[in-house]
Amino acid sequence: MKTPHIPLDAPYSESQRAWLNGFFAGMHTHMIQSSGSVNQVAARVITILYGSQTGNAESVANNAAAVAKAHGLKPVIKGMDEVEIDALAAMEYVLIITSTYGEGDMPDNAQLLWEAACTETAPKLENMKFSVLALGDTSYDLFCQAGKDWDEKLAELGANRIYERTDCDVDYDEPAETWISAVIPHMAEGASTTSAVVDITAQSVEKPKYNRKNPFPAKMLVNRILTGPSSSKETRHYEISIAGSGLSYEAGDALCIVPTNCPVLVTDIIKTLGCNGDEDEPVNGELVALHEALRTQFEIKTPSKELIEEIARRSGDQELNGILESGDKDALSKYLWGRDTLDLLLQFPACEFSASEFIALLKPLQHRAYSISSSSKMYPDAVHLTVASVRYESYNTLHKGVCSTFLADRVDDETDVPCFFSPNKVFRVPEDDNLPMIMVGPGTGLAPFRAFLQERQYKKARGKNWLFFGDRNAATDFMYREELEAYQKSGLLTRLDLAFSRDQEKKLYVQDRMLENGAELYAWLEQGGYFFVCGDAYRMAKDVDKALHDVIAEHGKLNDQQAVEYVNQLKKDKRYVRDVY
Repeated sequence: MKTPHIPLDAPYSESQRAWLNGFFAGMHTHMIQSSGSVNQVAARVITILYGSQTGNAESVANNAAAVAKAHGLKPVIKGMDEVEIDALAAMEYVLIITSTYGEGDMPDNAQLLWEAACTETAPKLENMKFSVLALGDTSYDLFCQAGKDWDEKLAELGANRIYERTDCDVDYDEPAETWISAVIPHMAEGASTTSAVVDITAQSVEKPKYNRKNPFPAKMLVNRILTGPSSSKETRHYEISIAGSGLSYEAGDALCIVPTNCPVLVTDIIKTLGCNGDEDEPVNGELVALHEALRTQFEIKTPSKELIEEIARRSGDQELNGILESGDKDALSKYLWGRDTLDLLLQFPACEFSASEFIALLKPLQHRAYSISSSSKMYPDAVHLTVASVRYESYNTLHKGVCSTFLADRVDDETDVPCFFSPNKVFRVPEDDNLPMIMVGPGTGLAPFRAFLQERQYKKARGKNWLFFGDRNAATDFMYREELEAYQKSGLLTRLDLAFSRDQEKKLYVQDRMLENGAELYAWLEQGGYFFVCGDAYRMAKDVDKALHDVIAEHGKLNDQQAVEYVNQLKKDKRYVRDVY
């Protein structure tokens, strides 16, 4: 019997539900025996493995499991950090759903399994049937690289690809649904299903009321500057009301803001294109005025790869074309540093674009995710954010961050702040209130740890708390100073180690403070302590990781390999967790 196409979104229509219940009811292989009972035929197990940095891949994995159940399969969902390489070798039907982190890297929870799969002793996987869904962002050079790597590695180890890999850009919902609807029937082909009638409604994943497609129109309650007047940065504290939304969050989650573009930038781009802004252009099946489309629908600050390539082609510019043809990513990054879309249009005025041509080369405007800096136990109707406003001079123009200055400059009492939550189920305060907690959060990386401390305070947790915080200058950049010092005085914050990089001749960073206090840091880990890191992924997180290995090696009297194994065990136990960007 041909398996029907099952759409991902639930609830199902009455006709679909009736058809499917009838379909599964008709697949009984052993009917009622003399005792009146029904024999069950074991359902085929399908393992859904996810590699996720922020929770998107895990969410898609849950959706895939719902559809698998509707097809009579038995889905098992696991994070890749929950699987050993020998267990992977024993799996027969596998779906891999993974995001890509940083510049083509595996997500944190996929790294150990990936390293094991890449060893010379990795087992063969001839009995495995698999397919891969890769989540990524085309603005990065190594688009969906983690998914591509897994797809190639499994095939290299002998696994049988039964459906081609699907690569998703930031708007992953529709391609993910298409992949799930197509791949699950392949996984179910020839399988014996359970004899029980399947309640399709019960199998569906309940989607949150507010999401990327339907954000909650929140209101701003508080917008205040945290940094001093003479600071080289501008960091703000926001309090956003979610009263009446029915939404809830946990410390460690992120709030996603759906911004609009700066009207000045919109006007300048329209002028540079030679348009008037009233041109009606098709956007998502509807005609929208150009000025409104550029303000609300498209990414107009960061130029897309497609726009850069088209400008290079039309201009014939030797330098830009040479960089693109060489494939030198560092050279392209250096060339684009400080330039936005408007800068490129002004630089090459001979490259004329019609409104429709220009829009076709843009990417959709995306939400921005910010670590929440409050505990819902203390603030159930509000969300606090700690956000650095991006402003810089380049090419004789003031450039502004899309979302950071949307919040700072353009939101008032009457303006909606469209938002939704992105859960991070791993980045959580320890369940055991007695365990120590070590937090490394320089700059705005402090945000989730403010929430963690509020959580510990509310719960009257006895566990020790240690915060490493740093920024440029103590006089201007010591955010939440009064709060942190009050926590320290009350005993909630057991230790507060500070590193202000520019207050002395030799720069000082949080990783330096870790090394200075290595003996005690190692002792806290030995007591079952959790180690959390939040902030910059490209330098800080790598430096902190190296310092952690060095501390463990020195004070645990371990060699380099033993230190690596110690840290890997922390990761497996989810006691070393990062929220880095």
